[in-house]
Amino acid sequence: MADDNNSKAVWFLVGAAVGGAIALLFAPKSGRDTRRYIVKKTEESRDALADAGKELLDRGREYYEKGRKIAEEAGEVFERGRKLVKG
Repeated sequence: MADDNNSKAVWFLVGAAVGGAIALLFAPKSGRDTRRYIVKKTEESRDALADAGKELLDRGREYYEKGRKIAEEAGEVFERGRKLVKG
């Protein structure tokens, strides 16, 4: 479910960037000002996407570690149960 929300957020940012670029193409500014603005917004969007990617990677690592610990604990419990059954 968290992955679905993150995917939606990324697509929202991409859509916002594309929409902003299209709006700029029709804005009543000079070509030079418009290009500067597009470059600035593109860099900001790139940085925002990089930050979101880093956050997703960190969360993925966190969930991996939690899952690994749970699996280890389950393995230990299973082994203890197996020893108890064998006597």
